[in-house]
Amino acid sequence: MSDKNAIAADPKHLPAFDLNTAAWLGAKAEGVEIATLTNTAKAPGLPGAVPVLLKRGTAPGVEGLERLLEPYRQFPARKTGQATAQTFEAFCNLTVRHLTDHSAIFANMDWKKPTLTAVIDYHELAEGHANFGKHRVHYAFPLSEEWQKWVAGDGVKMDQGDFAWFLEDRVAELSSPTEEEKLQYERDFATTIATPAQLVELSRGLQVNVESKVKASTTLQSGEGQIAWEETHSGADGKPLKVPGIFMLNIAPFFMGDKVRIPVRLRYRPAGGKVVWFYQIYRPDQFITQHVRDVLGEAREKTGLPTYEGTPEMPA
Repeated sequence: MSDKNAIAADPKHLPAFDLNTAAWLGAKAEGVEIATLTNTAKAPGLPGAVPVLLKRGTAPGVEGLERLLEPYRQFPARKTGQATAQTFEAFCNLTVRHLTDHSAIFANMDWKKPTLTAVIDYHELAEGHANFGKHRVHYAFPLSEEWQKWVAGDGVKMDQGDFAWFLEDRVAELSSPTEEEKLQYERDFATTIATPAQLVELSRGLQVNVESKVKASTTLQSGEGQIAWEETHSGADGKPLKVPGIFMLNIAPFFMGDKVRIPVRLRYRPAGGKVVWFYQIYRPDQFITQHVRDVLGEAREKTGLPTYEGTPEMPA
């Protein structure tokens, strides 16, 4: 029997070496191997095991496979990103297309910039597991040009000529009060409520007297104001002008949205022989907030999802 065969048959003849020698020999070996890294700590939210790349040789180590495989990805690992809907209908359609059993809709109720956001991958209810919340559909109520002009001019003082032209340009957004509105607002504000025709008459009277000096300004028993000028022609018909204290807007605050009826207080102040005019939209936050709540209820009906007034806890 040869020496080689004798050594193989009898392990006592093998040369002795320790663990350091084995490690050195392993490090000298070349090559890579796909191994499994087990989540022995049972950390929540992590998989039970993941594949890794085990490298041997002069620079041994462990490396994740994701970086190597990512260039060959055929589709994303999960849905992410935020779709922006330009209409409420598009918001509902996109939400329905992607929704899951755990999706939810959040409404930002800021009346100046309200929004709806559907979080498609929201948290699970049954098992209580958290989700990423990175797939969303967003709808920012687009403000109409008409509403933006009224809000921009709210409380801004105007001279007589500018205010007269403002009323003429915005006459399409004015509305006659209903009987219920007439009773409510004339009682609450102790003044008369104007029709669009009365406001047009007022604006034309203001244009006639744009260069005139105020002779007298009085408040009538009805709550109306009355302005007389030094010239004989105080109004378009030669009479002192009566100024109502309130009028109604019938306007769509949001582009292609439903119209909302909002009362507006009409104000003026005599100053140095002239009159300064301005208006104040009465509690626009209440009217717009209620409108957003109505739209939120409609979204709940169309999508079948739970709705919340607020914002999701995770960032977009």
